[in-house]
Amino acid sequence: MRELLTSAGILIDVSDLPGPVERKPMSEADLVREAQRGDTAAFEELYRQHVSNVYGLCLRMCSNRGKAEDLTQEAFIRAWQKLGSFRRQSSFSTWLHRLAVNLVLGHLRSTGRWESRLTAIDSLPERSDGGAAARPEHAVDLERAIAQLPPQARMVFVLHDIEGYKHHEIASLCGLAVGTSKAHLHRARRQLREELER
Repeated sequence: MRELLTSAGILIDVSDLPGPVERKPMSEADLVREAQRGDTAAFEELYRQHVSNVYGLCLRMCSNRGKAEDLTQEAFIRAWQKLGSFRRQSSFSTWLHRLAVNLVLGHLRSTGRWESRLTAIDSLPERSDGGAAARPEHAVDLERAIAQLPPQARMVFVLHDIEGYKHHEIASLCGLAVGTSKAHLHRARRQLREELER
């Protein structure tokens, strides 16, 4: 006989009770709702579904694997802490990505890397090597090419072309003028195109 002491101090025989009930698959909205009620298993499932995308975003933005891992974990800790404020006006992934972007930007600002690594668009050297025509036998390492972009150009490229932010949103997040955001994106695309043509 297996007994369980309830919170009321009553012993009950649990040997005849069925084992744990398996959860049927839940939609993201249901998982969020359950996680907001404190269900850690639901939040764990949300974590599993989104961790690789959040890590990729953090890695692209900071170009450091160890720091990207730390920022990814911090993003999910913050998501758990702030889950009650999620009002479902956007998708959970959009909310989570915005949280991660703000976290990475905050990290870059707090460590001084943001200001110290800013490069004026006009002072960046023009590339004139022309590059060879792309050949199918040459594998393209887009992640490496993105990581080699100047910090702000990389940030704007990732936010605009990968994450889908608009220039006015990027300007607001990063403290840039809209025109500067557009100039960084133009420069990033040109440098990537040149790198991929080599």
